[in-house]
Amino acid sequence: MGAIPFVSTVKRTYINNYIRVSPVRVVDETGKQLGVMDLTKALQISRERNLDLVQVTDKVTPPVCKIIDQGKYLYQQGKKKKTTQIKKGGELKGIRLRFNISTHDMETRARQAEKFLKKGDKVRIDMVLRGREKALPDFAKEKIKQFLEILEKSTPLKIERELKREARGFTMIISKE
Repeated sequence: MGAIPFVSTVKRTYINNYIRVSPVRVVDETGKQLGVMDLTKALQISRERNLDLVQVTDKVTPPVCKIIDQGKYLYQQGKKKKTTQIKKGGELKGIRLRFNISTHDMETRARQAEKFLKKGDKVRIDMVLRGREKALPDFAKEKIKQFLEILEKSTPLKIERELKREARGFTMIISKE
């Protein structure tokens, strides 16, 4: 049985003497078509202009080469790749509330949560209960409800995960609608 050939998924950019196809369609640095010509003539023109001959695409016959500075071309390709990347749903940020939190502190935490939501992040709200506080879950739920009401005045919310009782208290995850 023969060896399986290795197929690279990385697109390689061929520059100057590394271009192995002739003839090529040449485009100059301004975007003007110079036509189909022999590779040696295209390399000569690029050297006269103190620029590089970069193979832009090999999907057409003859392949398209552009007379441009190699660094500038690679920079443009990197920028284009970054803009086409899909932005993910954002990070999960945490806001921790206490059982006896004052309304002013709650408003401050709501402003912080609002900043996270505007950036596209999800927010996890934690209400930590200690000792005898665990005996008053309704009061804790009411505090979280107040926090959500304060936050909803400025930002429309979508509940990702409902209020859930855990060993140390309550948690819920929200995101921007």
